[in-house]
Amino acid sequence: MPASPSPAPFPYPVAVVGIGADGWSGLSGTAREALCGAEVLIGGARQLDLLPPECAGARVAWPSPLRPAVPRLLAEHGERRIAVLASGDPMFYGIGRALAEELGPEGLRVLPHPSSVSYACARLGWPLEDMEVVTLVGRPAARLAASLYEGRRLLVLSADASTPATVAALLTDRGFGPSRLRVLEQLGGEGEEYVEGIASEWAHEPGDRLNVIAIECRASAEALRLGTVPGLPDAAYEHDGQLTKRHIRAATLGTLAPAPGELLWDVGGGSGSIAIEWLRAHRSCRAVSVERDPVRAERITRNAERLGVPGLRVVTGPAPMALAELDTPDAVFIGGGLTAPGLLDACWEALRPGGRLVANTVTLESEALLAERHTAYGGELVRLSVAHAVPVGGFTGWRQAMPVTQWSVTKPSSSDVSSHMGDRR
Repeated sequence: MPASPSPAPFPYPVAVVGIGADGWSGLSGTAREALCGAEVLIGGARQLDLLPPECAGARVAWPSPLRPAVPRLLAEHGERRIAVLASGDPMFYGIGRALAEELGPEGLRVLPHPSSVSYACARLGWPLEDMEVVTLVGRPAARLAASLYEGRRLLVLSADASTPATVAALLTDRGFGPSRLRVLEQLGGEGEEYVEGIASEWAHEPGDRLNVIAIECRASAEALRLGTVPGLPDAAYEHDGQLTKRHIRAATLGTLAPAPGELLWDVGGGSGSIAIEWLRAHRSCRAVSVERDPVRAERITRNAERLGVPGLRVVTGPAPMALAELDTPDAVFIGGGLTAPGLLDACWEALRPGGRLVANTVTLESEALLAERHTAYGGELVRLSVAHAVPVGGFTGWRQAMPVTQWSVTKPSSSDVSSHMGDRR
């Protein structure tokens, strides 16, 4: 993780004031004092319009895109008292994060207001600690798909007035058409109201742009059951046969052991199943799928979007050349192309100390290569075998799938161990 930045050498801490749909009347005395005492007021145009004339500071509206403008505006006004307006709780999907990254916590004075999620839970009677919140502000709606489970309650932060219809369509497409939706608008303000309906029957016109969507997930009878652990059904993927099958996939992900925030290289992506289920393990996980076939690369992108992880980065090109500009991985999975010259060496060199490498193969040539590396570097060499019961005449017998040889190894962190696999051959 990056180190915390040093506080900016400003004479005054920046006041970050949360404000709700109830505007000035909903603010505490402390928040009002901070705004009235500010020489510069920065916020969205809608938020600035909520302030009365007694807030006499110069008003500066955020430009678009917002994030790149943060350091510039802070530098321009750093010698004066600054107050920044935020929607609700500034540290909950708000501007507070960007300001803390720039100034450090010592450079801020955060005065939160109840968030829209707190208001929504209060209106619905839903325990806040049980809620999963998905924001679609500046993010693709497809990411919602990873949170859809029978009986689950979700709160969605909308991007605008069109988001409820988009969400209803996505739920219907993913087999959750029977889900109940409630759209809560202008929470905490005088114009607060809500509309509700069933996703597959959604016909409401767009309402207020400030809304939160409450979802009670209900799956249709035809919906494919997707679990929270690795090993999704093979039918969840569009593929041309290049797919790490369900039971092998579950074993492979168990060996890769994804942890929050980690980056995976999925080399020889095929249908993208390993990278996709790595990303589904935790919302902060990251992955790059490298696939030389452009048709398969496009298929990986479609699979990722359908299964709720549209953030999967897909790189089209042959490995190891396509690996050159990628960020340092915490784990590498090689599912194809093991015999490509230099591939194993390139993956090993790129892997951070303490990172994991897992390689699967079904061919004798690649198996010999993995056996050689296992002898030189240790780790674990296993053979995974799966058989399925199938009809044999009027009886039932076992049909053996091709066995998979898997080598897994953790890269030593000791400085006296060479980082190049070829040095020990």
